[in-house]
Amino acid sequence: MESHNLQPMGSTSSSPTPDSKPPELDTQLATAGYRVRNSDLRHVAQHLERLENAMLNTPFDFAGDDLVHYNPSDTFSWVESLLPEPVSDTTYLDPYPSTDATWTDQIAYQPVTVVSDMEENSGIRLVHLLLTCAESVQRGDISLAVALLNEMKILLKQVNTTCGIGKVAGYFIDALFRRIYRTPGTVSGGFDHEILYHHFYEACPYLKFAHFTANQAILEAFNGHDRVHVIDFNLMQGLQWPPLIQALALRPGGSPFLTLTGIGPPESVHEVGLKLGHLARSVNVRFAFHGIAATQLKDIHVDSDEAVAVNSITELHRVLGSEARDMARPSAIDLVLGWIKALNPKIFTMVEQEANHNGPGYLDRFTEALHYYPTMFDSMEACQLQPEKALAEIYIQREICNIVSCEGSNRIERHESLARWRVRLNQAGFKPLHLGSNALKQASMLLTLFSAKGYCVEENEGCLTLGWHNRPLTAASAWKVGRVARNSAET
Repeated sequence: MESHNLQPMGSTSSSPTPDSKPPELDTQLATAGYRVRNSDLRHVAQHLERLENAMLNTPFDFAGDDLVHYNPSDTFSWVESLLPEPVSDTTYLDPYPSTDATWTDQIAYQPVTVVSDMEENSGIRLVHLLLTCAESVQRGDISLAVALLNEMKILLKQVNTTCGIGKVAGYFIDALFRRIYRTPGTVSGGFDHEILYHHFYEACPYLKFAHFTANQAILEAFNGHDRVHVIDFNLMQGLQWPPLIQALALRPGGSPFLTLTGIGPPESVHEVGLKLGHLARSVNVRFAFHGIAATQLKDIHVDSDEAVAVNSITELHRVLGSEARDMARPSAIDLVLGWIKALNPKIFTMVEQEANHNGPGYLDRFTEALHYYPTMFDSMEACQLQPEKALAEIYIQREICNIVSCEGSNRIERHESLARWRVRLNQAGFKPLHLGSNALKQASMLLTLFSAKGYCVEENEGCLTLGWHNRPLTAASAWKVGRVARNSAET
């Protein structure tokens, strides 16, 4: 088979003459292994899009004979409800969307929405009724909660439900209804979680920020190592790894041998591995892939001569639900963190929602969610891609549904703040790795390439947060195993 080597981004096939001026390279991307001229930054964005499209659209004829470890429990099977009645054009929910639009098409004129005094008062009233209804649910006063639900449904007709508080209130009302009546259904309207995940990735920069920041930290941790191993707790469609593979291909002195272990659905994990392997071969990176379709960490193996990175993108909060009622037994999160610590990885990268949706009180969780998600939806109004935006909103609606309507093991969206994760990881024996000013500058540059005005990146004690108008919504951090201090009294 003919091998096609990808040119380094921003490079050309011709060599500069002795009298020509060397191109002015972007210093931030150069630190990540990319030699890119400042004038070619837009081409960087377009190149990343082409890699993503190749990952999603390249067909493979494959009959896998490897053993797939499958956990039959589907953590998303509980999410069954009916979609709210659509207010806008339902063609936005086409499961086979057009791919003509690109991320760079998003920056466009935003029309001004005029809100009447009556609508504004109705919006304020809706928020008050939502909180009162949640308080009634917490007290067990179901008759009052039902009466408030009916009043909110009438009030919802007086506000714009295509944006702002009207849209968010509709999602919270739907979730309250299903909690009170315990009605099954599907918020996703039949859409697969991976499809919604991909459209959320395209519609706003949160996952791109997570991947970019984690990859840069992993790349720096792998510096000087000839055999490297990434363990990804949430492989999905493998969108995070093409930029890292290409950066390793451009590493001075040659690329290392890369092993990627990805946890993902059994029906797609092998195909993703094939596509990543095809990309690695095209840029001359030696590559091995292990697909694990289960949550059994014992199925994952590393070699002693490998530098290991463990990567978790919005995944660890899902194992907080089994925190110990029985204090004699370790919780699931303790077991996972203990397993990571035993690996002694060079780096452990983690990105989580910057929210507090895991408190013991229902009203407190509801109130925090009612503050968090309107900001998230406001940020998504900057997206001009359809149907990406509509499907991305369903992805977020799933989270609201789970936080508001579910309890016990069914409630998996248990987001915690960066401050709480710091305490948890420190207690588990991890020490923070500062992402540094370079990561901050690179993440800020990412926003200029891929998103509209209003998003902001901030440094928080060595971690990075991405938010909307100074409200942090996502937090990225990096960790290593801390050394145990010797007792000075020992002899």
